[in-house]
Amino acid sequence: MSRVAARPRRRDRRVHGSVRERLYAGGFMAPAVLIVGILLIVPFLVTVHRSFYSDNVQSRFSGLGNYRLLFTDPVLIRSVENTLLWVTGTLVLPIALGLAIAVMTDAARWTRIVRLAVVIPYAISGSAVAVVWNFVLARNGALNALLTSLHLGSLAHGWLLNWPGNTLVIIVASTWQSTGVAVILFLVGLQTIPPETIEAASLDGADGWLRFRHIVLPQLRPVMIVVVGISLVNGLKAFDLIWVLTQGGPGRSTETLAASMYQETFGLQRLGAGSAIAVVLTIIVLGASWTYLRRQLQPEGA
Repeated sequence: MSRVAARPRRRDRRVHGSVRERLYAGGFMAPAVLIVGILLIVPFLVTVHRSFYSDNVQSRFSGLGNYRLLFTDPVLIRSVENTLLWVTGTLVLPIALGLAIAVMTDAARWTRIVRLAVVIPYAISGSAVAVVWNFVLARNGALNALLTSLHLGSLAHGWLLNWPGNTLVIIVASTWQSTGVAVILFLVGLQTIPPETIEAASLDGADGWLRFRHIVLPQLRPVMIVVVGISLVNGLKAFDLIWVLTQGGPGRSTETLAASMYQETFGLQRLGAGSAIAVVLTIIVLGASWTYLRRQLQPEGA
């Protein structure tokens, strides 16, 4: 009987112990949860609430009126188009260039200088990058001067004046800065690939493109997930480079959703429209990130 009676006591101790551990864990997590709630969740809820009200002197409930602007206002429609261009450009260019540079400079020693030259721009702030590229892309800037010296003056023009060319050259400037982090991450991924797999592939006759496609690239998948995630978020929240280079102009033609959110809220004092853009942008970032990571992190065969 004593043994039978001892078993429920042990179970009770285990239950009380697990409850006590959870209470301790909750106590340690409570300050962090409280800070996150105050600094992130509460302002977001206030923004959502404000997005349903008009921007008149006497702000009134307008339902989805501010959200309809994304489909009816020509400026905001252009902003959505620019955001799509940014997402596409920041996904394709930095990843492709970063992977190519990492693969070509992985083994050779002298290429450390090349890698350093590519990585250095990533350490520069977006505002500094904008100042550099303004010197290059201005009407009387370095690029037009170079074209003129090469007797290609007919190609010289105002690179930041006409859409979509102005958006595309800003994306190129962003690529110049952001390729560095892709190079670093891909180099780390290449160094984690076991040399035995490369040697086995070579013995089997897989060289060049076949070896890269079937051996190297699949083993870079974890790094690729990180690089794509970073590039996706950077494309959706692009602001500083655009604002310093053009302030969204001319005629707000280079604005993305992030820049339009700032312009509507602080420039034009249209708090409802700015809040609606902020809510939509937040939903897009969270939805795109969650969908991508959910698909990529699924176990194979699931």
